[in-house]
Amino acid sequence: MPRPHKFRQINGMPMATIYKPAGIPTRTLEMNELRLDEMEAIRLADMEGFYHDMAAEKMGISRATFGRLLESAHRKVADALFNGKGLIIKGGRVNIPDKKWFECMECGHSFQMTLDSDIQVICPECMGLSVRQIDIYNTGSSAELAPHGGFRRRRCRRRGNRGPF
Repeated sequence: MPRPHKFRQINGMPMATIYKPAGIPTRTLEMNELRLDEMEAIRLADMEGFYHDMAAEKMGISRATFGRLLESAHRKVADALFNGKGLIIKGGRVNIPDKKWFECMECGHSFQMTLDSDIQVICPECMGLSVRQIDIYNTGSSAELAPHGGFRRRRCRRRGNRGPF
């Protein structure tokens, strides 16, 4: 059985998360899903001009994995451009440095934000104030950023139940 994927370090969220051809209604458009780690691979290699080994080091993955991410991203972008499809950027196992993970005690939504000492943390889903900081690396279960921004729950094989998320 393969080992779980590592969290990939990304610089931040892109300014826009949906791209579509002009003149075609979104409801009739076929969409390609580009994961956040694939978007970061495109940014590092194509926009910043890093070699694969340096870009892989920045993302915390191997050079071969970076090459596969970049190839997958290029294939999805080329398919969208030449076949008139849209692109939606979401999901993936990513970690954004300088941001902390929080969980709302009222609705259970998990989210990431920069922690400033003078700002009250508010849940973006329910606007609740009972929010706690969580550490995704020391929880005993694997967590994954789901497309909606929260965590996808994984089953714990040892205990046979869900982890702390």
